Amino acid sequence: MSLESNPARRVVTDPLALRALAHPLRLKIWGLVGREGRLTAADAARQLGISQALASHHLRQLAKYGYVERGSAGDNRERPWQVTATSHRFAGDNSAEGWEAVEFLDRYLAEQAVTQLADWQERRADEDPAWSEHSGVSQSLLYLTVAELAELGQAWRDLTYEYARRRPLGDASSRGPGVVPVNLTLVKAPLRPTPSGG
Repeated sequence: MSLESNPARRVVTDPLALRALAHPLRLKIWGLVGREGRLTAADAARQLGISQALASHHLRQLAKYGYVERGSAGDNRERPWQVTATSHRFAGDNSAEGWEAVEFLDRYLAEQAVTQLADWQERRADEDPAWSEHSGVSQSLLYLTVAELAELGQAWRDLTYEYARRRPLGDASSRGPGVVPVNLTLVKAPLRPTPSGG
């Protein structure tokens, strides 16, 4: 596990940490904490329709592996949870169990992005048209070397880091009018060569 040179970005390679996150309910709780900025176990339980004890258990597991941490108490008696990083990259450690967890997480995040896109398409007509102009799917088919793919990934990380730095997920006070959560999921998938090799 590392934060690289970017404190908002975490690279997770530990198979135990990967497996800890690769749990459907835990992923929902983690996503909810990130979206809300700060959330108590009681609030998570209410929003997800589960018991507070179950929400607390999963939050403690997320904290054990560094995905969330306790924030300051503020006016609440229960200290809220907050995410530890804005952006994550999941990478196997060359073990079968590590890559199995990475593959599960990759599929989950891609499926979540498709679900969120479908939800946006259903409500698009009721929203400010400016959001429609700049949202949706952008697709490119490129021929790249491994080095170029790495360069493209780094450019993406550099670009998104600036926005993550401006408005950290756990800091609701950094959001102003007109700011909404936006899911940006970059999927990089090398394609199979065609039989002709083209």
